[in-house]
Amino acid sequence: MFVLITKAVLAYALGSVSGSLLLGRRGGFDIREAGSGNAGGTNALRTRGWRFALGVVAIDVSKGALAVWLALRIPTTALSPGLYIEALVCGLAAVVGHVLPVYYGFRGGKGAATVVGTIAVLCPLAMPPLLLVWLLVLGSTGYVGLATMVAGVALVPLVWWIAPGIAPLHGYALACAGLLLLTHSGNLLRLYRGTENRFERARVLARLFVGRH
Repeated sequence: MFVLITKAVLAYALGSVSGSLLLGRRGGFDIREAGSGNAGGTNALRTRGWRFALGVVAIDVSKGALAVWLALRIPTTALSPGLYIEALVCGLAAVVGHVLPVYYGFRGGKGAATVVGTIAVLCPLAMPPLLLVWLLVLGSTGYVGLATMVAGVALVPLVWWIAPGIAPLHGYALACAGLLLLTHSGNLLRLYRGTENRFERARVLARLFVGRH
């Protein structure tokens, strides 16, 4: 238990390293004071452009992947199944660290990029279909938040299908989906009210469909 707690705390600390806030501090600004006020990749793209957003996403994905990878490789007395569960706990701790970063007053991002990083290590076969779902929703609606939520929910049946015998991973996918829905609750409310920001340039599929009719 001590090993697990130690790993989880370290994973949380790693997850608390926010890409947008770290790069923003180097540039002399706080991304939370612009746009939606969120310290995530979407707000970074809207307010600072794609180069800055790319750096943010790279950091946020990498820290999720690194937290799980290190958890699997730090020496432990646990056997293989226990070690895998430790990696799942550390992955979730890193995501929580991104959402509630200890270094930045517990005001972080929504966790999507960090979830992607953990899944890339824990269940890499789920990545291509998840990306496809995300692109299909984004290309047809233009809503990044909606695309992220749908992909997050799709993670649950995908993991069950790809890894049917790994119950802890199923629980992890369910926890990540729930967390993403929680952190995107504001997006859901704005979608309901019709005030959600839309990336019109991303609606490639919608334009193709309308163009044919």
